[in-house]
Amino acid sequence: MITEIVDYLPYLSIPIVSALVGWITNIVALRMTFYPLRYIGIRPFGWQGIIPAKAGKMASIAVELWTTKLLDISKQFSKIEPDKVAYAMGPAIDNLARQIIDEVMEAKLSKVWARTPQPMKERAYAKVSENLPGVVSEMMKEVKVNLTEMLDLRYLAVSSLTKNKSLLNQMFLKCGEQEFKFIKRSGLYFGFAFGLLQMLVWYFFPFWWILPLCGLLVGYVTNYLALKLIFKPLNPIKIGNITIQGMFIKRQVEVAEEYSSMVTSRILTIENIFEYIIRGPGSVKLALIVQKQIEHTIEETAGLLKSLVDISMGSQLFVHIRNIACFRFMQELPMNIRHVFGYAENALNLKQILRDKMVELSPVEFEAFLHPVFKEDETTLILIGALLGGIAGLLQYLLFF
Repeated sequence: MITEIVDYLPYLSIPIVSALVGWITNIVALRMTFYPLRYIGIRPFGWQGIIPAKAGKMASIAVELWTTKLLDISKQFSKIEPDKVAYAMGPAIDNLARQIIDEVMEAKLSKVWARTPQPMKERAYAKVSENLPGVVSEMMKEVKVNLTEMLDLRYLAVSSLTKNKSLLNQMFLKCGEQEFKFIKRSGLYFGFAFGLLQMLVWYFFPFWWILPLCGLLVGYVTNYLALKLIFKPLNPIKIGNITIQGMFIKRQVEVAEEYSSMVTSRILTIENIFEYIIRGPGSVKLALIVQKQIEHTIEETAGLLKSLVDISMGSQLFVHIRNIACFRFMQELPMNIRHVFGYAENALNLKQILRDKMVELSPVEFEAFLHPVFKEDETTLILIGALLGGIAGLLQYLLFF
């Protein structure tokens, strides 16, 4: 009796090994999708994760979805009220006014400023503090009108994701977390089921090549089914009380919540948007806008000090003062604009807009969000699974039979 059981143990090992093969090949396929971040090996014998290797293309696909289906940044920016931006910067503007006046006067009119009575200085500070909100307000009006010249959403997002490939990985791993767990588990289940068939085939046809061939098929089929069942069917199919639909598609609302949160907290942040406007290619145009507004402020402030110094429009001294004031304003703007972030975040409401628009996507459109991750090298991943399965089947034959 015991001898008979021992004789059958190698057969019983087949579905167990098959389950392990399915499980391991799926894990390896997932791992190879995202890692390593950099190419390892000597080309062409090496590997880099599919996502990191094609970060630029993957990022472009994602941004294409944002800009064409989810987000109209100009429309959202129209909700920002320039006067409220100026008001939010109020406390910072008072300090900035003092800094600019002191630095300008000490740089160009140090002796005059040293003998200027304090009350007159305070009047100059007050006048600049009174005018700077207007500078900020007009600046924001111009930004809204010329937003397409000052904010390249595509470049901002793609550059962020290609520079930080781990962030691109995190986006997909976080949003597809449940699906990736399913891929791992499904390899175990499918592998065991196919292993039972494999055991029967081996019992009746015990040729040496059967186990490697079946291992190859198990690796291939488990990877294939796991990848397909994530997205297919796109539309729900009812069979009695059971509804069948691709796992990822079924979780559209949940994924939309996670995705919108990650995009607006890591990529399209208010800080990144304003940083790009202030320091990006559009900063030259922004500086010209500020310069025009600063001129008016200097004129009015110079009027208060006319008893001490003559600063006439067009004079070399006026130009120098204007340039210094404009430079210092633009230099301090990135730090002081932070006071606006809270208001701007509420006004733009990017997270909610992204979430709501993603929920409204059709199944076909929603599939296009994550499927490109696998579609690019889907065949490669499936064939790798098949190869590993074949090797495992051969080892099983050598070890057990």
